[in-house]
Amino acid sequence: MSVIDNAVYIDGHRKADPPAVDQALESLRECQQDCAHRADQAASNGSADTRLEQCFCWIGMLSPSEEELQAVAHEFGLHSLAVEDTVNAHQRPKLERYGDTEFVVLRPARYVDSDEVVQIGEVHLFLGPDFVITVRHAVEPDLGEVRQRLEDDPELLAHGPFAVLYAVLDKVVDDYAPVLDGLQDDIDEIEVQVFGGDPGVSRRIYQLTREVIAFQRAVQPLQEIFGELRNRFGKGGDATDLELKRLMRDVIDHATRVLERTEGFRQLLTNILTVNSTLVAQRQNEEMTRLTEAGFQQNEQMKKVSSWAAILFAPTLIAGIYGMNFEAMPELKWPLGYPFAIGLMLLLALGLFLAFKRKGWL
Repeated sequence: MSVIDNAVYIDGHRKADPPAVDQALESLRECQQDCAHRADQAASNGSADTRLEQCFCWIGMLSPSEEELQAVAHEFGLHSLAVEDTVNAHQRPKLERYGDTEFVVLRPARYVDSDEVVQIGEVHLFLGPDFVITVRHAVEPDLGEVRQRLEDDPELLAHGPFAVLYAVLDKVVDDYAPVLDGLQDDIDEIEVQVFGGDPGVSRRIYQLTREVIAFQRAVQPLQEIFGELRNRFGKGGDATDLELKRLMRDVIDHATRVLERTEGFRQLLTNILTVNSTLVAQRQNEEMTRLTEAGFQQNEQMKKVSSWAAILFAPTLIAGIYGMNFEAMPELKWPLGYPFAIGLMLLLALGLFLAFKRKGWL
């Protein structure tokens, strides 16, 4: 059986530990009868304190099967739609009312420092007039700590099932603080990577953005839940409602700050992504400019090499022509043939040099 804790409370004090779910309701009814009997006795004795003690049971379940949930639903008359949501899980945070039973879905979160990721869990609560059923689909958050905290504060637990809801909400919202710190550290690291030119930072930005969005989806619906609870407690004027309303107000303030920081993270990541894209484009432009300049310098060098090759080719051409072994070459018998050839070589070389110089190739 997935029931990890099962207890009946009277005015905030643990009075019974039923060994099974089917016995929890029986133990609860026995405690309620005892409380009613004591109230009747006090009234018959003329006592001023005829208050009926608050009795309720709290069943904690961890990863129950569908059959186990159906058994609990049968005992406590839970609505089939709420049970179906609990079986299927992966629900958005919400508060729904089925008759006199409140069904609450919360998405706790924790930051895994070793992997630098945010893990989103899920907790379901069924709250009736005299019972609370908490269903977890993962080990975190540890509701045993919540139960122990409430048992150490009987005055708070005496407020009944909604005191449990308050404590669970407080635990979930408080656990968001380390997540925010972890996300802040990740964003700081990303900023360093962006301006350090890390080529893999874009992927990390997208991953962190998805985590922030998932975390935001877990936090944002809490505003609707708190709005429903505010309306619920606003209708009552007794001390219990007023005290819970005061306690809830503190949790609402914390949740609002969490949501504001989360929205700030999302906007900051959007800005970082924009800056990173700009820096990447700038680095690409700088690389293209460098390659263009390198190509330009190479072209200039090729021009110089080609120019000198052409200048040197002119004397070589003339020397090659007059070096041919033909008999009918009148210039070979000229007295001034040699100076003429040398002069022609120099003239052509000088002409080419001046021409290339004028074009800026030399």
